[in-house]
Amino acid sequence: MASRNQLTDRYRRLMGQVAEAAERSGRTAADIITVAVTKSAGPDQIRQLIDLGHQDMGESRVQQLQQRVAMAQEFLSRHQIMTPSRPAEVPEKVRWHMVGHLQRNKVKAALPLVRLVHSVDSLRLAEEIQAHAAKDDADVELLLQVNVAQEGAKQGLALPAVAHVADQILTMMHLKLRGLMTIAPMADDPEEVRPHFQRLQELFLELQTTGRYGRDFNLLSMGMSNDFEVAIECGANVLRVGRALFGEPVTATPA
Repeated sequence: MASRNQLTDRYRRLMGQVAEAAERSGRTAADIITVAVTKSAGPDQIRQLIDLGHQDMGESRVQQLQQRVAMAQEFLSRHQIMTPSRPAEVPEKVRWHMVGHLQRNKVKAALPLVRLVHSVDSLRLAEEIQAHAAKDDADVELLLQVNVAQEGAKQGLALPAVAHVADQILTMMHLKLRGLMTIAPMADDPEEVRPHFQRLQELFLELQTTGRYGRDFNLLSMGMSNDFEVAIECGANVLRVGRALFGEPVTATPA
């Protein structure tokens, strides 16, 4: 687990790399949302990121999401009490993202906690989200997860199915489709996954060009710790980064 100094250095390095990659693609760092995936982070590390001014955090499991959201809210509440004149870099609130596979029986617990669901991978899941959102009279923003590489072990829609599911979501009044997401295959050389990112960008632009999904269909979530720079160069404006910030997850050793 990264120390305080390590985390600060990694965060500043990451933000610098994001800015450089954005510039190469004709954009700025402000155009990119970097979601810090806190799966392997400790509470102190999350609090430190908030102190550094980071606002977007992601979790892949609902139970851990519940714990992290409560912890971050308590931290910001205490921060406000202790320092009423809030430093400019400290956000007023954390925007939480559901980045992992969302089981239908976990939808009710997850929806009140997140700003964006990245991982809608089936029409049945979209329908479940719509049903719970309708009960609460709430709107839910989401991305469709696409299995571009057609990996059997990964969740996600096949490329030909995306437009059909997107059109079905248009009929669900409490859902707002914001864009697409993919998880690229693991590769030693990030250049190996560039074709997958390029294919999703092509599909994203095809759907966007139709105008059917509105001006808010504008998020392309691609890129993780090992390939985020290539993803940005291929049009990503949302990243999901954990290991580059927090280091490798600590695994328990057998007794």
